[in-house]
Amino acid sequence: MPAMIVDCAIYRDGRRAEGPEDFSTALAEARASGDAFLWVGLHEPTEREFDHVSDEFGLHPLAVEDALKAHQRPKLEVYDDSLFMVLKPIVYDEAADSISSGELMLFVGDAFVVTVRHGEGAPLAAVRKRLEADPKVLRHGPTAVLYAVSDAVVDHYIDVAAELHLDLEGLEAEVFEPTGGDTRHTAGRIYNFKRQVLEFRRATMPLAAPMTRLAGAAVPFVHAESQPFFRDVADHLTRANESVEGLDRLVSDVLSAHLAQTGVRQNDDMRKISAWAAMAAVPTMVAGVYGMNFEHMPELKHTWGYPAVVALMAGAVYGLYRLFKRRGWL
Repeated sequence: MPAMIVDCAIYRDGRRAEGPEDFSTALAEARASGDAFLWVGLHEPTEREFDHVSDEFGLHPLAVEDALKAHQRPKLEVYDDSLFMVLKPIVYDEAADSISSGELMLFVGDAFVVTVRHGEGAPLAAVRKRLEADPKVLRHGPTAVLYAVSDAVVDHYIDVAAELHLDLEGLEAEVFEPTGGDTRHTAGRIYNFKRQVLEFRRATMPLAAPMTRLAGAAVPFVHAESQPFFRDVADHLTRANESVEGLDRLVSDVLSAHLAQTGVRQNDDMRKISAWAAMAAVPTMVAGVYGMNFEHMPELKHTWGYPAVVALMAGAVYGLYRLFKRRGWL
């Protein structure tokens, strides 16, 4: 059990208090106090490990199933004894210029918060530390944790979107480079970038409805005066969604531009090949005619026949060269 519990603490009047190590006893103590709540943080618990937690806190079995299986869309569910929320934190890897998503589930109930983290992208340690340094916010109980975690995840969306915009600018510069860049790998990089944007959208877009709900009508187990704070988070999420939409449109435009440029370059190459083939075909045709072993052919007995044919071939090739050059084929 200790392996999956990252942290377990009672918060009384906005400050962390010493309490029983067993969270069952700690929950009873927090509920008896009236002005305290218990915050339990779990990391990738197994079904057997989480059974004890769900029994003690009275968590709904459907929410427990979602928390164990992960791979959920961001959502907000209200049950009789608790509120269940799913968030998808995003992590940006600067070395690989790629993103990855984790999952973060929050159970908010009467005098308790249970957070379940999957992956390494959830900023819970930093959020807990920041809340503990601000007792005024932490006095609002479990709602403060729900707000702080949501705010941290959404704010990080904006930071990741800014990093992706920089990566997209690099792709744009490569696509519109005069020399054409490394066209063999550019299309693959653009497609990979589009997949990352799609992964980003799966995290941000579905979260809009839960945030709108928290910012609007009263939600059970959420402090009534917290709506302005969740409206602020919803505004930040709108900015993040707009950035993601902009990224998606831009990367589609960049891909279209790359494919168009590739087609133009291929057409240019084909015109050059055709021009050189035409210039090579003229002397080949003339030489082929005079290379036939016929006895009676014009100019075979004339001393100027060979120079005249060579001059004819050279003149024809030069004329074709000037023609193709003027039309931009060479």
